[in-house]
Amino acid sequence: MDARRWWVGAAMLSLGGCALMGRSSGPVRDFALRDAGGAEVGTVRLQGASHGTRVTVRVHGLTPGMHGVHLHQTGVCEGPAFTSAGPHWNPTGKKHGWANPEGHHMGDLPNLTVNADGTGMMDFSVEAPYAAGPTSVLDADGSALVVHASMDDNKTDPSGNSGARIACAAITG
Repeated sequence: MDARRWWVGAAMLSLGGCALMGRSSGPVRDFALRDAGGAEVGTVRLQGASHGTRVTVRVHGLTPGMHGVHLHQTGVCEGPAFTSAGPHWNPTGKKHGWANPEGHHMGDLPNLTVNADGTGMMDFSVEAPYAAGPTSVLDADGSALVVHASMDDNKTDPSGNSGARIACAAITG
């Protein structure tokens, strides 16, 4: 996929998130985002939206810069490496990255920008129902939102060269 098509896809994701911002409905659930030592470094908020699930991530105390963020398959966050969260959430069997010509995981999310003061925020939507079900972030074993040490390149399978898992929020029903 050429760079222009990738940027169009990224813009559509951003606009999709913005479009849903005013149309959220359903219950709101907050989950603690914890670092490898167990300290809370932010929150993940989920809310049902008209075309999926709205996700808001707020962080503090992280290293400034760009960080890959992904939904992972299992709602378990055992530090320090968070491998208990499993691979990326991928119920449709796609490859990794918005720039991958073979499609992208449902768990591929935008990069998070962390400011010089260690804080950051992102608000987006995923095309998955909020209610429990096989393609829901709240399926039988839940899911996990994982923040990685480095930026996601949005093309390298399986994780975009995003580095170590540095924070995790267990998303369970």
